[in-house]
Amino acid sequence: MQTAALITAAGMSSRMGDFKPLLNIGSISIAQRIVATFQQAGIDRIVMVTGYNAVTLERHLSNQGIIFLRNENYETTQMFDSVKIGLEYLKDKCDRVLFTPVDIPLFTYDTVMKIMASRADLAKPVCGGKDGHPIMISTHLIDIILADGGEGGLKGALSRCTYHIDEIPVEDAGILHDADTPDDYKALLKYHNEQLVRPVVNLGLAKETVFFDSRVAMLLKQIDETGSVRTACTRMQLSYSSGWNIIRNLESQLSGPLIKRTQGGAGGGKSHLTDEGRSFLDLYEKFEDELREGAAGLFEKYFEGIFR
Repeated sequence: MQTAALITAAGMSSRMGDFKPLLNIGSISIAQRIVATFQQAGIDRIVMVTGYNAVTLERHLSNQGIIFLRNENYETTQMFDSVKIGLEYLKDKCDRVLFTPVDIPLFTYDTVMKIMASRADLAKPVCGGKDGHPIMISTHLIDIILADGGEGGLKGALSRCTYHIDEIPVEDAGILHDADTPDDYKALLKYHNEQLVRPVVNLGLAKETVFFDSRVAMLLKQIDETGSVRTACTRMQLSYSSGWNIIRNLESQLSGPLIKRTQGGAGGGKSHLTDEGRSFLDLYEKFEDELREGAAGLFEKYFEGIFR
């Protein structure tokens, strides 16, 4: 099953008094930590809905290979409106969506994997009798959520669905800790220091230098999805010239065209992956998935019981 992730980060952080997504937890920001956890779990289609301080946040994450959508009305709308923007975009691009607000950054890789193992239409993690994030939503429920009036936010919309919510028991208090206030942030920092070490795999293909990695893979996906190199670059906070430089460098390494372009007409020109481009992308993703699984197994083999 194809799983995507949705992170809402459009709010103004008014109760915190500082911009929450860029606050550090350890050596990386709150936003970077959530993205890293999803990527560690093998989720390569990660969407973030931005609003307040959008340009700053998007530039901060521009090397992470994620997709940015804007809630231009962030000052007058609620988080549920940002959720709808993300779900509308994802509804025909995957089988299910893992959703979390940006201010709940400390759920673990193990928790994500346990939620993804559920075959339910809706699933949520539960720790100590309390439910938290991320929440998993089957994409065939998205139209129901989009049509909801929004009373009580996403939680209210899900409660009005007739579908059972699978409760996944986890020993992970990180699903509960948010960063609404300065005191919450202090508690996050304290909890972070108690978390387990985990393996992080960053795969790149290189000759003399790296020419293909997860960020380039996402660029190719976005080009094929949108039919536009320019739109794909905008979504990933790349300049148009940088995007084409990446493509040309990749094509030179693989000795063949990856992008095919059709000329104008009333709707303008289009760009899509060639068959060879899609085949290469598929092979890379399978290789990456197996490498992550292998790394998790080797970590257990060599470090079990050492980090507590």
